[in-house]
Amino acid sequence: MTDLINRQIVLKSRPVGAPTESNFELIDSSVPEPSEGQFLARTIYLTVDPYMRGRMSGLKTYIDPQPVNAVMQGGTVSQVIKSRHGKFSEGDFLLGFDGWQEYAVSDGKGAQKLDPLKGSLSLALGVLGMPGLTAYSGLLDMGKPKAGETVVVSAAAGAVGSVVGQIAKIKGCRAVGFAGSAEKCQIVKKEFGFDACINYKTENLHDALRIACPQGIDVYFDNVAGDILDAVLQQINVGARIPLVGMISQYNAVEPPPGPNLLPVLIKRATIQGFIVSDHFNRMPEFLRDVSQWIKEGPLKYREHLVHGIDEAPRAFLGLFRGENVGKVIVQVSDDPHRLAS
Repeated sequence: MTDLINRQIVLKSRPVGAPTESNFELIDSSVPEPSEGQFLARTIYLTVDPYMRGRMSGLKTYIDPQPVNAVMQGGTVSQVIKSRHGKFSEGDFLLGFDGWQEYAVSDGKGAQKLDPLKGSLSLALGVLGMPGLTAYSGLLDMGKPKAGETVVVSAAAGAVGSVVGQIAKIKGCRAVGFAGSAEKCQIVKKEFGFDACINYKTENLHDALRIACPQGIDVYFDNVAGDILDAVLQQINVGARIPLVGMISQYNAVEPPPGPNLLPVLIKRATIQGFIVSDHFNRMPEFLRDVSQWIKEGPLKYREHLVHGIDEAPRAFLGLFRGENVGKVIVQVSDDPHRLAS
């Protein structure tokens, strides 16, 4: 389709320490015609997520590193605009992994059709997508909360943490969150329904936890590691469970920071378990059933931090590490015909 130009964000260089906009480059490329068995899709929404920082470092962990001078990889919601594929037709809405670009040709591997009548398309990248599944399966399968227990979650105003606390409340637990400002703590308590929220930038973590968790801590859903994890470990109960889901406080470190004292884990016979959401895709049917119902009936609320334009993707990504968002950060790349129609 020679009349279309595809604007793409590529990783120009690997960051050392905190990434900057200079690590990314916006380029123009031609949009190819789909071959037999392929389709061309127009990106409507793309996601930016903290895990992408680890991939930018070039180290292989549980997922291959992001190549330099290649389109930044990540989840997308798109619409098929031309198809030579037997299973995907023009007009279909898809959840895929087309990355930070305006158009993509695909053979359909890994793509899932979306029904816009079941809710906003962007939710497939947030509360009904990978962040929501992370919260759901990480808390229920690893945290195993019981009614009456205390669940603590870091990054409680974010896409994952905000859902964790609300599910904890649905399960009859006390929910305590950490956030980085007084405004965010108010949102966490008033909008997301947490029992308490600690401002980790201004409050003494140990003192604040003792007040917020008078019965100790049974489950800690960890998105950040660092000083918060260290403070939580001093107040865990016997048999505490700690799903270790993220370490955002360390993603930009040039050298590994000193770790917390894990002696309480031994004394309290606690369980810390690493969590990778791709190991839990088998939970998707139950997750979609439960979370969709909770959203519809009201006990679970969500927020989206919507940014407009492919060129804004790097700034939106960097904002994650500055704590600029409440809820899921999503970049809207082009018009959403379903949202316009509604």
